[in-house]
Amino acid sequence: MKYAYLILAVVGLVLSGCGGGTAEEETMALDEGAASVDENNKTLTIALGTDIVTFDIHDHNNTSTEAVHDNMFNYLFKRDENNVIQPELVDTFTQIDDVTVEMTLKEGVTFHNGDTLTAEDVKFTLERVATDETLQEYPNYRQIKEVDTIDERTFQIITHEPEPSLLHRLSRLGSGILPKRYIEEEGWDHFLAHPIGTGPYEFKEWVRDSRIVLTPYDDYFEGPVEEWDEVVFRIIPENSTRVSELLTGGVDIAVNIPPADWDRVNGNAGTAMKSETSNRTMMLILRATDGYPTADVRVRKALNLAIDNGAITDSALRGAGTPTKTRVAPGNFGAEESLYDTYDYDPEEAKRLLEEAGYGDGFEMTLHSPRGRYLQDAEIAELIGGMLQAINVSVNVELMEWSNFVEMRQAGANKDAYLIGLGNSMFDGAYSVDWYRSDRFVGQTDYKNKEIDALLEASAVNMDQTERAEQLKEIQRIADEELPHIMLHQETVNYGVNDRIDFVPKMDEMIYAPEIKRK
Repeated sequence: MKYAYLILAVVGLVLSGCGGGTAEEETMALDEGAASVDENNKTLTIALGTDIVTFDIHDHNNTSTEAVHDNMFNYLFKRDENNVIQPELVDTFTQIDDVTVEMTLKEGVTFHNGDTLTAEDVKFTLERVATDETLQEYPNYRQIKEVDTIDERTFQIITHEPEPSLLHRLSRLGSGILPKRYIEEEGWDHFLAHPIGTGPYEFKEWVRDSRIVLTPYDDYFEGPVEEWDEVVFRIIPENSTRVSELLTGGVDIAVNIPPADWDRVNGNAGTAMKSETSNRTMMLILRATDGYPTADVRVRKALNLAIDNGAITDSALRGAGTPTKTRVAPGNFGAEESLYDTYDYDPEEAKRLLEEAGYGDGFEMTLHSPRGRYLQDAEIAELIGGMLQAINVSVNVELMEWSNFVEMRQAGANKDAYLIGLGNSMFDGAYSVDWYRSDRFVGQTDYKNKEIDALLEASAVNMDQTERAEQLKEIQRIADEELPHIMLHQETVNYGVNDRIDFVPKMDEMIYAPEIKRK
């Protein structure tokens, strides 16, 4: 069976290279020659595989959405090119006591409507996400008790308990600052349709499932961006279309180029592949709900042992991934590195565990997967389905458009398992292991482990970083035994890039236009 699914993987690679376009269309694209270059073109065009989810910065946990938001909103703190946290909107900050940090905003920062950024905007923003349990980002900011304003630019963030990861939280996805007066006067729906931030680019239009267009903000506090007159994010779900648009000069950057097309992009005059190790881990999230086979840890272990992570990275990804048993990769605080660059594969032991659990004759399960969101996501899901068939588990692979996949997860309508890639823009293991907290995914995974919950509670307030790191590592070791999630691999992000621009991929997958230059 191993050879059978490897053959299927190779077939999948071939199909992924041409899916969505005929041989004639591909020939036409190649015949058009090098990607066209207009030296005077000051429009930066980026091809995304999926549309953004929303302009609500607190109600998504989607990296591709944040890649757009990142150009429109500033954070209080942001990571530099060396992954070191630096102030962005903050001028100075002081730790007053274990639960209080005082900060002062930089002078001269304004929103895109001209309103001055004040401490009241910070209070409005942080208290919203810290108190509204319906927001997807609530779990990452619930540690904040309140924000006290001292004067127009000075404020204090007060946490419920000591918060060792506060600056990490304030520099991660969803950490932009909202315009209090604009939202209160115009309404939330108006903001979602006409969003404003303090960032280097301001909103021009969003045509759903087609494009998002941004233009430079002339009064940006660090000076207007002169490199680009317009930044266009085009939504192109089909791999073959994204590649063709890149090869013919229709876009400057294309995300998630399939492995079967890497040689085409590199061999084309005017384009090249660029890649970077991502802070994203691909995984299967399993139901531990009573009544599901995956509620039994022996079944979860069997599924894990039946999946050949190395075959996935070698064949489906052509080496663009690193097998792992943890989603806290090296470079993140609290990484258990013994679980990285390794995996378990033993289909015979998997069969024995199923027999022991009462599933010797196998069972049927559903695996949900997005199509086009992650590199080779549909192909990986199908490959896993074939691997599990080898231990007599019949898998219904349900491929979904990204928007439908997001809605399914939010509604808790997922069945046995779903494939997802989870990043960590905090670069702190606390964010990753919080996904095991028992009260966070009630009705979606229903996984509970008292020891993990106790370690999560203790590590969340532990200001001794050495002890905290060990607590995070222990959580990872327990999860590797319990397997509420089956880890697959850490992704490598792959971009096709027009030679007219200088673009350096980032580990957090942000596409920050001010850093992209014309050659």
